[in-house]
Amino acid sequence: MEAALREAEKAAQKGEVPIGAVIVFDNKIIARAHNQVETLNDPTAHAEMLAITQATTAINDWRLNECELYVTKEPCPMCAGASVLARLKAVVFGCFDPKYGAAGSALDLLQFPTWNHRCQVRGGVLEEKCATLLRTFFQQRRIFNSTNHNFSKEQSPKFIQW
Repeated sequence: MEAALREAEKAAQKGEVPIGAVIVFDNKIIARAHNQVETLNDPTAHAEMLAITQATTAINDWRLNECELYVTKEPCPMCAGASVLARLKAVVFGCFDPKYGAAGSALDLLQFPTWNHRCQVRGGVLEEKCATLLRTFFQQRRIFNSTNHNFSKEQSPKFIQW
């Protein structure tokens, strides 16, 4: 999870929502990613989605059934669905997301009973560190937005290290 947190910090430095992910196979990190939605102008460029793509390339197989995803925040429905479709063995996440979390908080797609694959799930790993990173980022964003009403995408605030 520490490696995923480092990826989340990279996202924050770029002004992206600070979520990071790594995928582990055979006790080795084979994929690292952070959110790049703004950078790539792509709503699907979540850390988990980018890491899954890297991992499938790394092992040359779309089935990641021996791989574990570590992500700093509970996956959204898109990322949870992709995790199941990629046949990930496990999804381990940091902080919970009561609004959009699809690993048990708002809904549970990782353990959906009628699907042919279910991922093992473990939440709350380094939860406070992961939550603090997100909380700090959004506090700074709100402060910036309240004092700078007319700014372009290029002027969007970059993360200040906490």
